[in-house]
Amino acid sequence: MDIQLEKKKGLRPKHYGYIAIGLLLLFVGWKLVFGTAMATFRTDKDRLSISEVTQGKFDDYITINGYVAPIATIYMDAYEGGRVLEKLIEEGATVKKGDIILKLENRGLYEQILASENNLALKQNDLRSTKLTFDSRQVEGRKDLVSAKYDLQKLERNYQQNEALYQDELISKEAYLTSKENYELSKSQYEIIKVQTEQDDQLRKTSLSELDSDLARMRKTLSMVYERIDHLNVRAPADGQLGFLDAEIGQSIAQGERIGQINVLTDYKIEADIDEHYIDRVKRDLTAVLERNDQEYPLRLRKVYPEVRNGKFRVDLVFTDDKPVTIRTGQSYIIKLQLGESNDALLVPKGSFFQSTGGQWIFVVDKAGGQALKRPIRIGKQNSRFYEVLEGLEPGEQVITSNYDSFGDAERIVLK
Repeated sequence: MDIQLEKKKGLRPKHYGYIAIGLLLLFVGWKLVFGTAMATFRTDKDRLSISEVTQGKFDDYITINGYVAPIATIYMDAYEGGRVLEKLIEEGATVKKGDIILKLENRGLYEQILASENNLALKQNDLRSTKLTFDSRQVEGRKDLVSAKYDLQKLERNYQQNEALYQDELISKEAYLTSKENYELSKSQYEIIKVQTEQDDQLRKTSLSELDSDLARMRKTLSMVYERIDHLNVRAPADGQLGFLDAEIGQSIAQGERIGQINVLTDYKIEADIDEHYIDRVKRDLTAVLERNDQEYPLRLRKVYPEVRNGKFRVDLVFTDDKPVTIRTGQSYIIKLQLGESNDALLVPKGSFFQSTGGQWIFVVDKAGGQALKRPIRIGKQNSRFYEVLEGLEPGEQVITSNYDSFGDAERIVLK
């Protein structure tokens, strides 16, 4: 007789495995649904700029805005301080080198000239007095030398006569010795006077030379002071246009103060500011083109300034051939600066997406046009129209080139 077994109630061990698998499937499904939704941004397609990736010729240039400036600017600083007495030329006028622009007056400088003139007069009087003294001493010395020489000759003759008489025993020994001693004394006195006269002559030459040098220095100093008086007339340092003049009648100007500038208009240059992104590629002697009235004017990059201010650095360009006939200081022009040779490349039109991504990635629209996915790319050079794509894209693909700031961290854009 069979015995009916009762089914055991409750969860068995195998049921726990089924529950775990079910929970795992639910978690994966939740991640797929809700995880994708968190990384998705939905927007109208019409609000975006969508461009096509193309294969074409990449011209390695940048477009910059330049401003016409004089080829050179010469600043005028006041050589001498003073009060503005007269203003002869106004700003904007054409001047020639040496034209007087301002007249200044300086009472202190006038007093300094009078003092220098008085010192020079005193020095000249001292020199004349010293010359008279030396001339008098020179005359007296020469007289003494002539007298000493006369006495020496007379005593020498007497000594020689007495020596002969003494040898013949015609005079006493005392008389002979006296004449000999007188001769030797006169000889010594003559040598002393001769040396003293020579020393006086040498001293005269040295002293008068030094006095003449002092006098020449004082005259030079006085002439320099006279030049300072002439510097009270502020003159144009070169031919050109008086760019600005910071001086009014009655105004006090300090020595060395900048009061104006002269713009040399024999030629012109173009000043331009360039984004610091290009600072490693912009070098001297690069070529550029200025377009005006459907005509191109070639330029050469003459100078690159090393300072970077507000994310830009400055360059100067000069014309290598003809220039626009109507060119004037302050005019602005659009210039194409050639950075390198043209080459065949994959091109993406320029857009503000670059500011959001730094060119490291881009949203690529699928073939259906319903969504765009984030894709890493690598961008090389750029010009005013295109970015050069080195990798990450293919010709014919559609990409979003407008700004990405509103997308947040989205990795997929749903296009409605």
